[in-house]
Amino acid sequence: MVKQFPCIPIYLLNLVYLSNLDKVLIRRFSSKKKSMKRILSTLMVSSCLLTGFSMASLAQGMPGFTLFGGPEQKNQLNFRLDSGKSGSWDRYRLRIPAKKLNLAVAQLSISYPNYYKGIFDTDKIEIRVGTGNSKKPESIPIDDVVWNQEDNFIEIYPSEPIPAGNKIEVVLHNVKNPRFGGMYHFNANIRTPGDVPLLRYIGTWLLSIE
Repeated sequence: MVKQFPCIPIYLLNLVYLSNLDKVLIRRFSSKKKSMKRILSTLMVSSCLLTGFSMASLAQGMPGFTLFGGPEQKNQLNFRLDSGKSGSWDRYRLRIPAKKLNLAVAQLSISYPNYYKGIFDTDKIEIRVGTGNSKKPESIPIDDVVWNQEDNFIEIYPSEPIPAGNKIEVVLHNVKNPRFGGMYHFNANIRTPGDVPLLRYIGTWLLSIE
């Protein structure tokens, strides 16, 4: 005897098929949605990294631009790096405006953080002085340069005190930049003629090495 199965209407079979198809499409859409979220997240992270590198490049050579905190804007000094690349030879132009120098300068001292591992050439350090109206500061004689590697500072002694009200540019030639990039705070201090042997803080150069 042949067993007979009840006849299922075609429209019910179509409903079952469509229901299963909806589930498959929903799963695929959900999977694509998750993939899209992952792609968007990756793009956002990449954008943040690129923005960070761009900001670091912009900070180089521009006064008043601070990343991740730092000295007050009024204490930030202008500077220029010829290269600014890690591990490369460079030239630093560290500038002090005339308005910061209302006293004569008998000694310049530049301190830097202990994690800065660059190398300075003490025979290639120059001081350029100019009045407020002069376009190009002129180099002046220097008696001595002392680089204290243990305590992380450079002392520069001009042959004659630099009169008050002049702008100064300290040029460090033949600098070997650190192997690793970063932000480095170089602090400018001065000692005036006949003053007590204490340095006066002038400002900070925020150097960015990429």
